[in-house]
Amino acid sequence: MTPSVRWAFGSFFFLYFAYVGLVSPYASLFFLDRGFSVIEIAVLMSMLQITRIVGPFSWGLLSDYLSDRIGIIRFCACLAAVTFLSIFFLNSYIAFFIWMFVLHTILSSLMPLGESATVHALFKDNSFDKRYGRLRLWGSIGFIAMVLFAGELFQRKGIELYPIVGAVILTFLALVTFRLHEPKMERRKMVKGELLIVLLNPDVRWFLLSGFFMIFAHAALYVFYSLYLADLGYDKFQIGLFWALGVAAEVIFFYFQSKVLSRLDPEVVLQIAFGIGVFRFILMAFFPLTWVLILAQLMHAATFGAHHSAATKLLQRWFTGPLQARGQALMATVSYGLGGTLGGLFAGWLWDATEPRNVFVMAALACGLGGMAIGRLRPRR
Repeated sequence: MTPSVRWAFGSFFFLYFAYVGLVSPYASLFFLDRGFSVIEIAVLMSMLQITRIVGPFSWGLLSDYLSDRIGIIRFCACLAAVTFLSIFFLNSYIAFFIWMFVLHTILSSLMPLGESATVHALFKDNSFDKRYGRLRLWGSIGFIAMVLFAGELFQRKGIELYPIVGAVILTFLALVTFRLHEPKMERRKMVKGELLIVLLNPDVRWFLLSGFFMIFAHAALYVFYSLYLADLGYDKFQIGLFWALGVAAEVIFFYFQSKVLSRLDPEVVLQIAFGIGVFRFILMAFFPLTWVLILAQLMHAATFGAHHSAATKLLQRWFTGPLQARGQALMATVSYGLGGTLGGLFAGWLWDATEPRNVFVMAALACGLGGMAIGRLRPRR
């Protein structure tokens, strides 16, 4: 992978996660400002996950069939930028519901295809352990930059500037996709049932189940963390700082990823991540003091950073060659799609029916179940 291609992929991750850094902390506050209820907001935010149930796998299947990941990425990025602009004409709740569904069905293609293109290029160079974290950390930096910038902007000028910021980010993301490149994919006829053969492996099923539980747990964070902090009395800029702190910890892990993954099997890294996840969410639920919340955010290095890197590496054990895009998409569908959707909706019910801290108790339990699933993987010989 040449320096110019690495720059393009780094910029792609930066801008994509800058958009995530806008949506995750501030979309719920934007919808609250529009007068929607907590349950209505939970349903709108669940579109981020619901669209990943069918979207990523459909795009991944098309990618494997056409052997043109980059072309699909460009098409979807441009279409997403155009679709986002319609936010300026929306008024009703139903209109926002449809908009969220359509926009994020399109966007659901970008990360699985972008990840698989990056992994393909790095494995061709035999440099995954060395370079993947260094590229992926640009996504984390983009997230941090956006939550800090947007937090300060919205605190000073108001959350009504949310649509303008989103439109600018997605326009630049569409432009940078025209600089992406990956090695030529080996084109061969798709074999009927080849994916099913991989899924019959019990290790694959336990692995996918663990991913489901990790994102089920994090749905509480993605949907309700900003509202939880606002309920505790923090302002928008402080909320942005909490988000940025978690992602800064993630950046540090990505930078030193090679030292971890070269010494520990990915299964071991995943088990450690789930254990830390249980501890993290218990702290958030029962000890919402500022210094404890800071400590909990630092644990994002494990619950997202370490988990994501180890899961991406482990995925290559089973989904290779023509199955690569579908493997990434299947992971996104099961974890972010099913896990994120059900986790977000269940968290919304808990928030409304009980007390806010129970949302994070639920997350801790889900991490425990995910760790048990990883524990069922058979030892490698």
